[in-house]
Amino acid sequence: MVATDFDAEREYDDERFSARPVFRSDRMKVVLGYFEPGQFIPVHAPDSDVAITVRRGTGVVRDGDDEHAVEPDDVVVVPAGEDRGVRADPGERLEATLVTAPPPTDAEHDPVREGLKRGEFDPSTED
Repeated sequence: MVATDFDAEREYDDERFSARPVFRSDRMKVVLGYFEPGQFIPVHAPDSDVAITVRRGTGVVRDGDDEHAVEPDDVVVVPAGEDRGVRADPGERLEATLVTAPPPTDAEHDPVREGLKRGEFDPSTED
């Protein structure tokens, strides 16, 4: 059994969101996400489902063309192939569990790396 808790894993990074791995198999990946105010996972559309459960703070989860305001105890599921991203609200930290199935490939995370490098939540719409 794999077990941990948010307090034991908590690690924030001033430069970008922090993803603390909990579990990974060929079928599923579980990470704890820690976001400083305004930090984000850029919009991307991997071929995997994701379930995001907010533990602390507020923010936005992109699901296709929609943005959902989220707060503690909210669960948002975005199906495979849909645009998705997560952003903490300004002025407040966000903590969430992200479960993806199956885990995205390294190539599917290229838009995430590019968006972080350019500081863009949605690289496809920002100049």
